[in-house]
Amino acid sequence: MDAENTLIMELEGGPVTIKLRPDLAPKHVERIKELAREGFYDGVVFHRVIPGFMAQGGDPTGSGMGGSDKPDLPAEFSRQPHVKGACSMARTANPNSANSQFFICNADAKFLDGQYTVWGEVTDGMEHVDALPVGEPPRSPGKIVSMKVAADAG
Repeated sequence: MDAENTLIMELEGGPVTIKLRPDLAPKHVERIKELAREGFYDGVVFHRVIPGFMAQGGDPTGSGMGGSDKPDLPAEFSRQPHVKGACSMARTANPNSANSQFFICNADAKFLDGQYTVWGEVTDGMEHVDALPVGEPPRSPGKIVSMKVAADAG
């Protein structure tokens, strides 16, 4: 395991391990790690969870309209498929508008391939993502208890 390129996302149901992919999306991986190290994601909810599609979070307002105070990122699209466990950035209609919101595919969503930036993949704990409360937004949304770069966890 490359601890510098592994995220540990603690959900209420348990830990989720995410292998980061700087080979696919170096700027997005850098941003996710930067925000995780600042504690930005701690306590943030999954505001949109659609079974058979994905779970979306990373908005500090919980509305789906917010982001960090950092500049938006340029798209880093790749051929990496949006399959179950893929971690990808949410954005507006502007391909270069990714900021802090991300989603985890809970099923194959290959129709997104080449249009969203894949920056990681769940390697362990996918059952905890699958157990998140569903809805847009969920009545009682699941939240990220903490998100850390494995190299920093002690």
